[in-house]
Amino acid sequence: MSFSVGDAQTVAQILRDAADTEILPRFRHLSDGAIRQKTSAEDLVTDADEAAERMITAALGKAFPGAVVIGEEAVSADETLLDHLEGADLAFVVDPVDGTKNFASGLTLFGVMAGVVVRGETVGGIILDPVGGDWTIAVRGEGAWTETADGGRNDLKVAKSKPVKQMSGTASWSQLPEPTRSRVCANLASTRSAANYRCAAHEYRMLAGGHSHFALFTKLTVWDHVAGWLIHQEAGGYSARFDGSPYLAAHREGGLLCASNEASWHELHAALFAGTEHARA
Repeated sequence: MSFSVGDAQTVAQILRDAADTEILPRFRHLSDGAIRQKTSAEDLVTDADEAAERMITAALGKAFPGAVVIGEEAVSADETLLDHLEGADLAFVVDPVDGTKNFASGLTLFGVMAGVVVRGETVGGIILDPVGGDWTIAVRGEGAWTETADGGRNDLKVAKSKPVKQMSGTASWSQLPEPTRSRVCANLASTRSAANYRCAAHEYRMLAGGHSHFALFTKLTVWDHVAGWLIHQEAGGYSARFDGSPYLAAHREGGLLCASNEASWHELHAALFAGTEHARA
């Protein structure tokens, strides 16, 4: 089954409709009880997440009959839904509000994401910035670009490679086990700077737009990465898991390191993982 640019734009409109209807009206207006913990104080769900996912799931099912829709909140209730991903002729992986902690805190760094997987291969990625009102799209083999509501289009290209000491990027290290966690945190000082926006949607958009040089992710929940990974790749970037193996939508472990190109990836990997079990990848 193929997935076209027109299909991606259909998905983008579905995400935008859900944001306009279920997410933005609740932003900075969450009522008492509308924010709840899932696994920890850092892992939240709000009424907006759940309502938007229901709306997106229904709309995708109508626009793409027979497609499998795997939403973050649905998986929280039933993890076996992930088992349908690899074999599906067409599957959508939905993160209704990426950066829920930011959203619940009244910060504008949140997004809505949908990745598209055909028989295990990622073929599409859409990331909506509800506040900015634009969306980033990638279709396999067609490149990556950002579209605005008025029809404007900006093709995306990753940043030019630089030595590690001049690289600025993002790093999420909290899920690393010790002693790797402490070693990687210390090694991040070999870069120019490293931030954590608590929002993969915006971190991938920055990468694909050439505004950062790298991103390090330790938690491979598919809804956080499948869309952004393809967008970064189609913008010319290179990524691999910490052991050097290619990332696939089915992967749930192994971390992910993204850089401008393969040579930069190996230089950055050597610097960040020096003295750890991944040092020779």
